[in-house]
Amino acid sequence: MASKRILMLAGDFGEDYEIMVPFQALQAVGHTVHAACPDKKAGETIATAVHDFEGQQTYSEKRGHNFTLNATFAELKAEQYDALVVPGGRAPEYLRLNPKVIDAVRHFFVANKPVACICHGAQLLAAAKVLEGKRCAAYPACRCDVEQSGGRYADIAIDAAITDGMLVSAPAWPAHPAWLAQFLAVLGTRIA
Repeated sequence: MASKRILMLAGDFGEDYEIMVPFQALQAVGHTVHAACPDKKAGETIATAVHDFEGQQTYSEKRGHNFTLNATFAELKAEQYDALVVPGGRAPEYLRLNPKVIDAVRHFFVANKPVACICHGAQLLAAAKVLEGKRCAAYPACRCDVEQSGGRYADIAIDAAITDGMLVSAPAWPAHPAWLAQFLAVLGTRIA
């Protein structure tokens, strides 16, 4: 298996599990993952949030860990990466306002590279206008974002994922086993 260079776009109050788990799991199988946030440098941290499903009409939010970035966003060139990971949480709602983030996201779709998106990460894909005609799972509150951007919302179980071409998406962190397995398949990762 050829090791892939993967870019993860993260930000303050991104979902803790949706940042930490793929960051570590993708490295564990031999890929290089660079986690970056606009206006932050390698070695700086972002605050994460833990979103839980406790029976209310929406998720609850608690302060998560500090996550140390290992790449400087201002120095990144999307064309140097083989794939993209877009975690959820609250970060996508403001990351989508950054034109350089939007350009980076568009690169992966124009170049037909693998993209893994989970939960509120769909807000970033919708803002980049890359979902036209694609099936995309997301947290249910993001259904409007997916549909208004021309995507087809995949209404699947919270622990399921869906692949549409090079896009692998899921509703939230309970889908990590399915989401990561499908993303690894799209990446061509073979685990012996």
